[in-house]
Amino acid sequence: MADALPPVPPARPVFNADDRARIGALIDTALSSGALTLGPCGRQFEELVASSVGVPHAVAVSSGTAALEIVLRSLDVQGRDVIVPANTFYATAGAVVHAGGRPVFADVAADTLALSRATVEAALDAHGGDVAGVVHVHIGGLVSPEVPAIAALCAERGIFFMEDAAHAHGSTLDGKAAGAFGQAGTFSFYPTKVVASGEGGMIVTADERIADEARLYRDQGKAGFLGGEHVRLGYAWRMSELHAAVAMTQWERLDQFLAVRRGVARRYDEALADLPGATPVLQPAGSESNYYKYLVLLEPSIDRDVLKKELREGYGVSLSGEVYARPLHVEPIFADVAHGPLPVAEHVCAHHVCLPVHSDMTDAEATRVIDAFRAVVMRASGTAVTPASGTAVTGMAAPGTADTHG
Repeated sequence: MADALPPVPPARPVFNADDRARIGALIDTALSSGALTLGPCGRQFEELVASSVGVPHAVAVSSGTAALEIVLRSLDVQGRDVIVPANTFYATAGAVVHAGGRPVFADVAADTLALSRATVEAALDAHGGDVAGVVHVHIGGLVSPEVPAIAALCAERGIFFMEDAAHAHGSTLDGKAAGAFGQAGTFSFYPTKVVASGEGGMIVTADERIADEARLYRDQGKAGFLGGEHVRLGYAWRMSELHAAVAMTQWERLDQFLAVRRGVARRYDEALADLPGATPVLQPAGSESNYYKYLVLLEPSIDRDVLKKELREGYGVSLSGEVYARPLHVEPIFADVAHGPLPVAEHVCAHHVCLPVHSDMTDAEATRVIDAFRAVVMRASGTAVTPASGTAVTGMAAPGTADTHG
């Protein structure tokens, strides 16, 4: 067992002493004033995110899932079809169903694990139903160069294009921020995200109507916070001032987080460039990922479960969760709306892993991950083990001593 050093975890929220002090002060203000939801801290956070993304409107809500459903309700998908990628989290398609629509699953491109214009066009042409729009997901934080082409296709077909940017805080394509390409974008602040508040979400949009609708939906469909008629079938989708304080403090440090994560990713890129059996998913020209996930495609002959267990138990390195291990069209809950195989999504879901990337990751941790991952992959592919760093991995088990049975 690798017990000489602390394990490298799959994810790690970062709150330094200054962050904790600022969060405490913001929460103290909220508690003192009695404004615990839809207060000044939430409004300040909304302004910060809107400015960062480069759109006029941001609406804070209780979760990324709530953000998706609110936008879909605002775009009126009731009784209509919405194209979503097959490899995304349940919430992307679940929000379509809860908003009254029907998800239509599309295949993805192997180099980005995201929709492309070709896969969206194929889904549109094959389906032939009443399609309301497309939800594009920036998998792992990578904004695909195909995004403008997909948005243009949607405009040509007279349907909406929106972004599930839950993974993509601070990610850009040609300098334009994730969330600013469609009619609306949505973020999540779940604990594993680059910007984390425990729970919370954000809607960003240049469309004033969508922003106004979102403010109605998040507060039980009321026409006003302090009273008024209920004019929409809303829900308790508000973000508390406490969650806003945490998320705002994190977003204020986003540039620092990105610098660290991108530095780690550059080391991974270099170290894995010549690794047999594993191919990193590199960011295309013009795309600046936040590296919420660092994705690597494994050769099909490598057993992912065995690899992860050997890394964890033999080297103290835990890989991040996949994005995603099962495509949605094979999930039982979507059996009634799934149509046919989607081979690329099925392949990438089954054969990728995500190396840990933290917003405060040290060089020593990155070296441990690199050397451990190279060692395990090279043994799995029958290649002589050569650490990329030129040094042995401190605290690792001797080759062959880890229990590799799944």
